[in-house]
Amino acid sequence: MKFSEQWLRGWVSPQANRDELVARLSMAGLEVDAVIPAAGAFSKVVVGEVLATEQHPDADKLRVCQVSNGHETLQVVCGAPNVRPGLKIPFAQIGAELPGGFTIKKAKLRGAESNGMLCSAAELKISEENDGLMELPADAPVGEDIRQYLHLDDASIELGLTPNRGDCLSLAGLAREVGALYNTPVTRPEVLPVAPTIEDTRPVELLAPAACPRYLGRVVKGVDLSRPTPLWMIERLRRSDIRSIDAAVDITNYVMLELGQPMHAFDLGEIRGGVRVRMAEEGEKLVLLDGQEVTLRDDTLVIADHERALAIAGIMGGEHSGVAHGSRDLFLESAFFEPVAVAGKARSYGLHTDASHRFERGVDYNLAREAIERATALLLAITGGDAGPVVEALSAEHLPHVAPVTLRAERVAQMLGLELPAEEIERLLTGLELAVTTSGAGQWTVQVPSHRFDISLEVDLIEELARLYGYNRLPVRYPQARLAPQLRTEAQAELPALRRLLVARGYQEAITYSFIDPKLFEHFNPGVKPLMLANPISSDMAAMRVSLWPGLVSALQHNLNRQQTRVRLFESGLRFVGQLDALKQEPMLAGVACGSRLPEGWANGSDKLDFFDIKADVEAILGYAGALNAFTFVPGNHPALHPGQTARIERDGKEVGYLGALHPELTKALGLDRQVFVFELLLAEVNEGRLPTFTELSRFPEVRRDYALVVDEDVPAEAVLAVIRENAGEWLTDLKLFDVYQGKGIDPHRKSLAVGLTWQHPSRTLNDDEVNSTTQGILTSLEHRLNATLRK
Repeated sequence: MKFSEQWLRGWVSPQANRDELVARLSMAGLEVDAVIPAAGAFSKVVVGEVLATEQHPDADKLRVCQVSNGHETLQVVCGAPNVRPGLKIPFAQIGAELPGGFTIKKAKLRGAESNGMLCSAAELKISEENDGLMELPADAPVGEDIRQYLHLDDASIELGLTPNRGDCLSLAGLAREVGALYNTPVTRPEVLPVAPTIEDTRPVELLAPAACPRYLGRVVKGVDLSRPTPLWMIERLRRSDIRSIDAAVDITNYVMLELGQPMHAFDLGEIRGGVRVRMAEEGEKLVLLDGQEVTLRDDTLVIADHERALAIAGIMGGEHSGVAHGSRDLFLESAFFEPVAVAGKARSYGLHTDASHRFERGVDYNLAREAIERATALLLAITGGDAGPVVEALSAEHLPHVAPVTLRAERVAQMLGLELPAEEIERLLTGLELAVTTSGAGQWTVQVPSHRFDISLEVDLIEELARLYGYNRLPVRYPQARLAPQLRTEAQAELPALRRLLVARGYQEAITYSFIDPKLFEHFNPGVKPLMLANPISSDMAAMRVSLWPGLVSALQHNLNRQQTRVRLFESGLRFVGQLDALKQEPMLAGVACGSRLPEGWANGSDKLDFFDIKADVEAILGYAGALNAFTFVPGNHPALHPGQTARIERDGKEVGYLGALHPELTKALGLDRQVFVFELLLAEVNEGRLPTFTELSRFPEVRRDYALVVDEDVPAEAVLAVIRENAGEWLTDLKLFDVYQGKGIDPHRKSLAVGLTWQHPSRTLNDDEVNSTTQGILTSLEHRLNATLRK
């Protein structure tokens, strides 16, 4: 929203200079983006009149002009294409200072003396137009200073309004705000009903009342659009970034800026029958005012007659029904369109207009009649003509309903941190034209006006009080709370601790999006239906992830493509399993790694990372809370992992994660030229551990036995260790697998596992008979259950 400061001060003029006003508006939530002077800095430029012109004898594009400054006639050489006798223009006299530090001096151009300069609007920094001299009205007083005549000691103030403040997209709304901020009265222009002088009307039908519950129309006949728009209106429009076109269009734009009601004028002769507000027919064509032909959809609200669409409601009119220079009879439109019905429609057709900007944010649904009366009065005063009666079509049940809001003084004090007097609360709210009535001690009932559709809750009213009182005046207080120490148990590993553990093991934390490319989703989870976003950022971020692996592998690819040969990344975040009717959001901890086992260095080898390296990282995570023995690694199958290098991690028989190498077909599909290892764990299962307990150290010697056990090659080492633990008795203190061998001397289908068992009694020395008896039981059990034998 851009407006003239002088125009605003015509409505309300607080005792504050420009800088103070700008700062106060910004502090009130109406952020000022720019303050632009109405013109550049110049002096000694007056209204001049061209009395005569003749061709320059030595230059085809120059003319020698006789120009009056009100006191004398001076010769000026000018090359503007629109210079002509009788034209009134800005005349920079000898000694004038123009923008950019340019000083006007007496000069000769191709031998002809020139005593000054005739100026364009761009040369005075009044506008960007530079296609000729700036033409002034015929009644402009010759000799008067241009700055005074055009009131150029002014500025255009541009606001960056938030979408909920559509009420401030007008001078009326801004004046209301400034009046409330400074407790200054607001002077509105008097808008009186225009008595009809003709009986002509056009019937109006609301065929889509939910989208347009109120529509007003009026016939105005006999207008003369050759009459110029008054200079004061042109200047106010220009300083609001709206170009003057003709009186009818200028007036509707002016009323939109002044009151906030977008309007439209149709050529009455182009309307067949009456006006119908309806939804467009699918595939219906309409040529807009900008010459663009659009194909309408059936969800688009249009203004139509009995034969065709005339305009896209609230956005732009049609070319064939628009007002032209020769139009004599008009049909004025003023309506309320439901914001939801028009929201996004302009953008969907590649459009953005001042009208759509306002209707999408919400326009006062009680403003339409005042606006059409104001526009009619201006139109008759400027162009003449006769007005018919106003025709209104109304669907009252579809108009917005604004319920009263209760405000409590105690709640104000609680949220703002200060006690506002009741009189101050009432003054601030009534300044915004809110109807405030006392409904009890320290309590008010506030009736919200139709222009403040963004106020519906008590906190909305408190926000208004904070804005008007001044955020900078609110007291600064540190929050106070009684904080009891949070119970923490050593049996739980917190996520920050697990992050530090992985960082210590050479990983770096990554944060990836929760939504991924559906094609990437299919690579990792073939046959699984993803939960799709209704309105994705882009097509490659449309599916919710069911694993953290796709994002991590994409991050790994990004690093590999930038010459990083050793990559280790981890991430903690949610995965989304199921559809909306049964969606589970589970916190996960995942990692990805590839490259060499150790960082490059003179003391480190160049061995590649393998399955057992990343398994060691996972075991460090599982063991952090002291419950490593509660987890088991069993051979598993996962569509994204290598069939021979996949482990399913279980706890008490429940699956808690996976570990392994990416499937060769997947690495090929992703364009990876090396082996990549990944893991993923349910965080809720990983961080639950066991409380440490104290065990007194034994003073008696340990007894160790080492055995080389030969088992079938498909028997997991974990199964062997589990049988040993089950039969080793309560004094077993340590069990190690320290060698695995296949080769010469061993059946090709079997393997040798070397294990070390250590016993220690807390109160005495174990004898050989006890140990031998226990080991014999272990070997017997291994033989019966796993077909294990001692290696010879």
